[in-house]
Amino acid sequence: MPTWHPAQYLRFGDHRTRPARDLLAAIGVDGPRTVVDVGCGPGNSTALLAERWPGADLVGLDSSAAMIEQARRALPDGRFIEVDLREWRPDAAVDVVFSNATLQWVEDHAAVFPLLLGWLAPGGTLAVQMPANFDQPSHVLMRELAASPRWKDEVGGVLRESPVAAPQEYWQMLAPYGEVDIWTTEYLQVLEGEDPVTEWVRGTGLRPVLDRLDEDAAAAFVAEYSQMVNRAYPRQDDGSTLFPFRRLFIVVRPA
Repeated sequence: MPTWHPAQYLRFGDHRTRPARDLLAAIGVDGPRTVVDVGCGPGNSTALLAERWPGADLVGLDSSAAMIEQARRALPDGRFIEVDLREWRPDAAVDVVFSNATLQWVEDHAAVFPLLLGWLAPGGTLAVQMPANFDQPSHVLMRELAASPRWKDEVGGVLRESPVAAPQEYWQMLAPYGEVDIWTTEYLQVLEGEDPVTEWVRGTGLRPVLDRLDEDAAAAFVAEYSQMVNRAYPRQDDGSTLFPFRRLFIVVRPA
């Protein structure tokens, strides 16, 4: 897992939280006793769950100490655990397992999804959202730069080509478990500020590269990437930058 910086991640908090709201709206569970937020990050998604189900026993899991610390500050009454999701088991079956923009960082989805489904009580729901934007310029240019002669010895191969599979593959994987609802949404995000797409990926997709480089090299990589990505996402006449972003949603209700 990369090193996370909550403040950088939350620079675009509204945009990052919107898919969590849309995922939550698709969960038809009333009055769950226990809800687990897998990859709770700084607590922005956990706050939505607490608002929707104030009476639930709510548990937030994340492997990042910095994210857990931020989540505890944001929701002091919450229960947050620093742990790798593959090493955690609930004390009892849970009613909702929720994961917003996390599982793209976890390999072997063929094993991870059944693991999460195994946490559910009868009538429970697994709800997952993952970015599906890895074929777009923001990520393609990042991988191309990392593989270039200037950078390949330091960060070549650090970035995964496509950590999220096609919707059809998830349906084939999950359909044997019960009712599966899968869809994609592309958000036309209107970003403000200088180098906004670069600043966006500094909080997420660029983290594995930045973790490998020292401060000077990281600054040089970011500067070169920014020139490339600013051409791909030019500033609009009003100063904003349009950043289309596609996301994959999966809701499973086991039989």
